[in-house]
Amino acid sequence: MRLTGLAALLPAVSIAAAASVGDRRSLARAASPTAVTGFVTTSGQNFQLNGEVFTVVGANSYWVGLSGLSTTEMNQAFADIAAVGATSVRTWGFNDVTTPSGDYYQLWTNGTPTINYGSTGLENFDNVVAAAKENGLRLIVALTNNWADYGGMDVYVSQLTGTDYHDYFYTDPAIIAAYKNYVSAFVGRYVDEPGILAWELSNEPRCAGTTGTTSGNCTAVTVTNWIAEMSAYIKSIDANHLVAVGDEGFYAIAGNSDYPYGGGEGIGINFTANLEIPTIDFGTAHLYPISWGETTDPIEWGVQWIENHAASQKAQNKPVIVEEFGMTTNMTATYEAWYPAIINSGLTGDLIWQAGSYLSSGPTPNDGYTVYPNNTVYGMEATYAAQLKARNAA
Repeated sequence: MRLTGLAALLPAVSIAAAASVGDRRSLARAASPTAVTGFVTTSGQNFQLNGEVFTVVGANSYWVGLSGLSTTEMNQAFADIAAVGATSVRTWGFNDVTTPSGDYYQLWTNGTPTINYGSTGLENFDNVVAAAKENGLRLIVALTNNWADYGGMDVYVSQLTGTDYHDYFYTDPAIIAAYKNYVSAFVGRYVDEPGILAWELSNEPRCAGTTGTTSGNCTAVTVTNWIAEMSAYIKSIDANHLVAVGDEGFYAIAGNSDYPYGGGEGIGINFTANLEIPTIDFGTAHLYPISWGETTDPIEWGVQWIENHAASQKAQNKPVIVEEFGMTTNMTATYEAWYPAIINSGLTGDLIWQAGSYLSSGPTPNDGYTVYPNNTVYGMEATYAAQLKARNAA
């Protein structure tokens, strides 16, 4: 998600009941955490753990390690996610800053990066991992951002090239070396940690970033080559964990005028080519039809998007998950269509954008998509997580 700017239908009575405070408590009591041991692998179109199918289902919580939360608050946030039957949470493993403030992982000073190993840095992420495990959850961790939120690619570019050509991130030798240095430190710290489910190269990589400025030389091939190099690099230092791109699932179909399918200027993502890379273990797709200009029938457009990615999953015989999806209006009707589409299409898993909690310090970030435990969608998550697990166990 770019943070700036932002089967049968479930009976309505079930939604309302599951969303009640009393039922939320019963969900929490029923969700006894499973010990987090062993590493998740893939087998064909499935994730596996200890020889059995593992269902990747849950939510995004990008903020959990970047908001100054206490370990108690981290535990509550993860408990709220786990209570609906979630197994997995996607979060940020990056925050690049030029002035030290709050929780951050890398400080840049005149072109020199310094990794923060202290209590506001990687030690804090240790707490994130521990809190997730305490609630039986595993983390999918993105290692940089295409967008300016929390630093991301553009900090590397500006610090090391003095330009704002976003796509230099994929080709400049100094930037590639700096990113590998960060990856080596972050990934290397957790090589033996079963609480990590997978690493992602970036959140929503594209040729263009927040400013839209590029060198004019970036294509889908540019980004695919970078994905191949960086995924192989992670595999070389960590043989235990899965690797994915973290992309939006855009196709690059020549002649297709539909923005998410045609691979237009500034995108540079070829989902099919990227899923073919041997060191990419599973595919990712995001789903924001309104943001992408699909306003005529966004619900049905989303169903087709899900079905097309399920077809890609079958063609490549690798798992694919819709790891971000959301609407800011008409949520109930939308998710009553999208969740069954995921289950019926055979798509491997899903993570909603995004989880919310009411903590002692106040509510967690709300960008309009956030699902708090008193929201009707919260009950839907429990129902459809159970259905997805049942499908996978059949």
